[in-house]
Amino acid sequence: MSSGGRIGLLVALAAVLVAVGAGAAVVLRHDSGRPAPSEAAPPVERFPAPPDRAVVFAREAGPDVLALGVVPRRTAVLLQASVLDGDGHGVRGRRVTFTVRGARRAATACGAGCYRATVPLSGRPDAISVELAGGPTPANWHVTLPSVWPPPDGAAIVARAARVWRSLRSVAYVEHLASDASNRQVSDWRVAAPDRAAYSIRGYGGGIVIGGRRWDRSTSNGRWIASPQTAPITQPVPFWVAVSDAHVLRSAGGRWIVSFFDPRTPAWFEATIDKRTGHTLELRMFAAAHFMHDVYGSFDHARPILPPR
Repeated sequence: MSSGGRIGLLVALAAVLVAVGAGAAVVLRHDSGRPAPSEAAPPVERFPAPPDRAVVFAREAGPDVLALGVVPRRTAVLLQASVLDGDGHGVRGRRVTFTVRGARRAATACGAGCYRATVPLSGRPDAISVELAGGPTPANWHVTLPSVWPPPDGAAIVARAARVWRSLRSVAYVEHLASDASNRQVSDWRVAAPDRAAYSIRGYGGGIVIGGRRWDRSTSNGRWIASPQTAPITQPVPFWVAVSDAHVLRSAGGRWIVSFFDPRTPAWFEATIDKRTGHTLELRMFAAAHFMHDVYGSFDHARPILPPR
């Protein structure tokens, strides 16, 4: 992940809250993730990123991410399912079957968490079914494809949305964040230029960051504890770091729905973007142990962020 100017929220099983400097909220582990001295480090596996020029979709599958990449070809479609566990590792040993217009194809493994098949096809596909089996979290996923096929490129739309994010003076949003089906939190956020953020976790505590100072409390009416903010933040900034495979899934009512993959985080995104203003109105993110849905508003009119009294 980038160590630039983003701030995120740790909302985990123990309700520990940490501000991080890079742009997406992430669930952090309590341990370092490093092997003990006597342990051999595992081999580095290639991340199951979507294939080049894929139209991407993603969803939760229990604690795992299940993503689909669809690459249109002249007389076929290349399909790839990516299965990612909560530690960010590709999941091996699953059985994946794709169905396109009645044609079923069993996928073959293409690396850790990577499952591919090519399905011959004449005409435009309208939907793809993904059947995931062979593990504790089976899934049957029906993916409706865009009515325009192949869908238009969305890179310029997402690039404009990122520029608009960085031009904002302030924004407020509600964030739904989960690490699996059982552990979910809702928080209310405000961020303001150049370096201010305030959040409250419904049913828990919250925090305020202003420049090099921060205040935190563990309950909604608890005492604020002041401390230095050691990692400077820059706000507002978008939650993604890099963009690939951006495509317009739908265009209606003055809004674009754009999906894309962020290879730097890494994560799959779906953004609802206002055509006139370029504001990101909603954002869904699927990453390791991190399923996020944000709804944004009060662009340049969020309540001021001040030190607690």
